Amino acid sequence: MVVGCVGDQSCSLLGQTTLPVLSADGDVNIGAVFSIHSQPLFKVHSFNLREFQFAQTLIFALEEINNRSDLLPGLSLGYQVYDACGSVPKAIQSALALMNSPGIHDSLSEPSSFSTLIVSYALIFDTNLPISSTQISHFATCDCLSNRKKYPSFFRTIPSDLYQSQALAKLVKHFGWTWVGVVNSNSDYGNNGMATFIEAAHQEGVCVEYQEAIFRTDSREKLLKMVRVMRRATARVVVLFVGLGDLIPLLNVLAQEGDPGLQWVGSESWITARMLAEKQSYSFLRGAVGFAFGNVKLDGLEWFLDSVHPSQDPDNSLLREFWETVFQCSFNRSREENRGTLCTGAESLAGLKNQYNDVSDLRISSKVYTAVYAIAHSLHDLLTDLKNDSGRSNRSVTTYTPQQVLDYLREVRFTMKTGEEILFNGHGDTVARYELINWQQEADGTLNFHSVGLYDTSMSPEKTLMINQKKMVWAGGQKQEASTFCSQSCPPGTRKAVQKGKHVCCYDCIPCAEGEISNITDSNVCYLCDLEYWSNENRDHCVLKPVEFLSFEEIMGIVLVCFSLFGTGVTTLVAVVFFIHRDTPIVRANNSELSFLLLFSLTLCFLCSLTFIGRPSEWSCMLRHTAFGIAFVLCISCVLGKTLVVLMAFRATLPGSNVMKWFGPPLQRLCVLALTFIQVLICVIWLTISPPFPYKNMLHYKEIVILECNVGSAIGFWAVLGYIGLLAVLCFVLAFLARKLPDNFNEAKFITFSMLIFCAVWITFIPAYVSSPGKFTVAVEIFAILASSFGLLFCIFAPKCFIILLRPERNTKKHVMGKTYL
Repeated sequence: MVVGCVGDQSCSLLGQTTLPVLSADGDVNIGAVFSIHSQPLFKVHSFNLREFQFAQTLIFALEEINNRSDLLPGLSLGYQVYDACGSVPKAIQSALALMNSPGIHDSLSEPSSFSTLIVSYALIFDTNLPISSTQISHFATCDCLSNRKKYPSFFRTIPSDLYQSQALAKLVKHFGWTWVGVVNSNSDYGNNGMATFIEAAHQEGVCVEYQEAIFRTDSREKLLKMVRVMRRATARVVVLFVGLGDLIPLLNVLAQEGDPGLQWVGSESWITARMLAEKQSYSFLRGAVGFAFGNVKLDGLEWFLDSVHPSQDPDNSLLREFWETVFQCSFNRSREENRGTLCTGAESLAGLKNQYNDVSDLRISSKVYTAVYAIAHSLHDLLTDLKNDSGRSNRSVTTYTPQQVLDYLREVRFTMKTGEEILFNGHGDTVARYELINWQQEADGTLNFHSVGLYDTSMSPEKTLMINQKKMVWAGGQKQEASTFCSQSCPPGTRKAVQKGKHVCCYDCIPCAEGEISNITDSNVCYLCDLEYWSNENRDHCVLKPVEFLSFEEIMGIVLVCFSLFGTGVTTLVAVVFFIHRDTPIVRANNSELSFLLLFSLTLCFLCSLTFIGRPSEWSCMLRHTAFGIAFVLCISCVLGKTLVVLMAFRATLPGSNVMKWFGPPLQRLCVLALTFIQVLICVIWLTISPPFPYKNMLHYKEIVILECNVGSAIGFWAVLGYIGLLAVLCFVLAFLARKLPDNFNEAKFITFSMLIFCAVWITFIPAYVSSPGKFTVAVEIFAILASSFGLLFCIFAPKCFIILLRPERNTKKHVMGKTYL
């Protein structure tokens, strides 16, 4: 009741006393508030059979506990049930009546979240008072009630909307619905629940095209405007986080306007509402999906509900009203004409099927049942501890404080006979478990609720949401799920680029650049392949880059091998010709020993080019550069020796000169060996300090790996080339000085020309070597080796072979010495 105080400190009663509609005394009484009537007036025409079932489930649970010997033995539980009549003021009045009722130690709150919020505020008071502020809800799902600072004594046996909103976001994402519309009740339930859903959906990559809020008192014009928004939108999936009372006006307008062809996703408040499924005009809801609380079977409840009779409490007007409502009769003869028949009391509830005695769907009733047991177990644990501490056997309800009840309720943990384990977390919430419900049309045209999945927050993240998609039916009865998107999914090989000024779900698909991939659908970025990998043609996988080197199998390699072998063959033929004609004047006059050594070194030069072809290895890299350097120094040393011989021979013809006595064959050999030894020493130092090694060049070309030989020490490499160049320049200068000596067959001019070719080739080689990419670098180096080798071979030996083979008459001492002229 409500009490007000006047100025003289005296108190007077304001309004009428609020009395319980159902009650029974016990050692401990539990108060409950249900909306048994939909309106505070005209109760006969607004009796809510579903809420009355909740109230009877409460009584059923209390009687079951009172009959148990293992739970609160020797202690009886009573109850006082108040009617909130679906009205917030009435709910507050009932809550205040509970506060003023002696013996009330715990209460079950009114079902709606908004009313529960108001009642929770009313129940916040000093816990030192001899009554308890503990409140347990079976239907209030607003996440705002989990705030322990504002509602420290609030508990619920139904999951918070926080979990349902997150579950709906995961559900939408699971089916690939990234572009949705949302509608919510304009209340704490709808606003808070939808705010959580939108936040969770954003984290899942789901975008909201539009958001509409409705309330049951909205005008038809506003509802029509909302329907037009739904129809014109491109999103074909609509998430309805709406209370049942708020949803019905919208459904009525949708039914009048025609099936919008949308896929509906619903919250627990309406997804299992039988009254919606049974209404033919709402057939456009077929295929709807949403989460509902798990359904259970309570043994004995059906018999208990059917056994309710006005004779159990003849003075209770609520029982008579219930009977009159169910059987459409009247106990009052004066109202018999309105009811149509007179109630006899012999009617049987067992023969009826309505919202009251339908036990096929106990999703909410089971939460009432659980709440009663939670109170009972907390009291049992508290009184057991008090008994153990004091050693007394009696269980006086005056030996504990309300705060103790609250503390024990926070720690209570027990298992229901249905197998479900019950405990409360730090926010007063239980473990969130939902069934995924799908509205499917049966053969007779009726809509039924089919369980097609489960959402359980106690499971591991990958098993939290489990769906049997093969059992599902979609909007319009289709077997194919709806598709809704602002932009088509970007396939692997592309990335999403958000369109400026639009939702993140509205994007363009940009192909990944070369060397980058995306191997998932709707990737936000393309990932760069590792250095040794490159993107395939579809840009969805990284594949090993092709390795490039000058191989023996490719055309370029084959051509170079052929030229190398050709040069080797020609050099061998020249050596054979010289060996056969070794005693002829032209061979003897040109220092046959140095000629054969030169031919041998040229053969090595031609063959060393083969070491540059094939897959580089540690040994081949060291061999190719050192063999090349030593072979060419040996070759140039021989040419230099021949040049010096020409110069010394001319000096020997001068009167009194004995130069040839000192520069004879031994000194010539020593000169060649000494000059070659210097190159060998340079190569040894190079190989010791920093030798060449195989190297994967991945910088020159992005899409291929160039397998090449790194020279190791650049100083060693250029020292080898520089020494060859030094000898070549020296040889060229000496040969140039001796080019006009008066011999009929002066070899100096041929050496000059050969050195000119040699120097030209290697001077051209340096920039070509530096600028040539990949295997062409090696090809340029081989070309330089072969070109300079062929230049030396033909310039020095071609004229001699021409005389030996084609002009043997010139192969005489007189002709060689210039005594005979042609």
